Amino acid sequence: MKVLTLKQPWASLVANGYKVYEFRSWKTNYRGELLIHAGCGVDKKELELVKSLGLKFPKKKILCKVILEDCILIDDKFNQMINKENELVYGRKERTGYAWKLKVISSVDIDKEVNGKLGLWNYDVDNY
Repeated sequence: MKVLTLKQPWASLVANGYKVYEFRSWKTNYRGELLIHAGCGVDKKELELVKSLGLKFPKKKILCKVILEDCILIDDKFNQMINKENELVYGRKERTGYAWKLKVISSVDIDKEVNGKLGLWNYDVDNY
């Protein structure tokens, strides 16, 4: 199955339904099921801003399965919409590149630590 590695707190925000867009500099034509992996990296400043949500922020774990619904070119209209939608999760900065529209399906029960990779990568869920 395809996997996308995110730093914390972003991975947990996606897994808990707070973050429905993932921002990337690159476009993908892939649509469908995708596992969200929490890498070992942490955006410490951003983590402090969302600690009040009471979430767990594990590292090196696959957290959930989502559907990648769309890949949207970010323009001024999109930036205005996203900045109004949820300031706690998205902040108020201007973004460039692409917004990957995600829909959370379910959590996953993979207890094994997994090293992440750049880009979209594959993970054999049948072995775990």
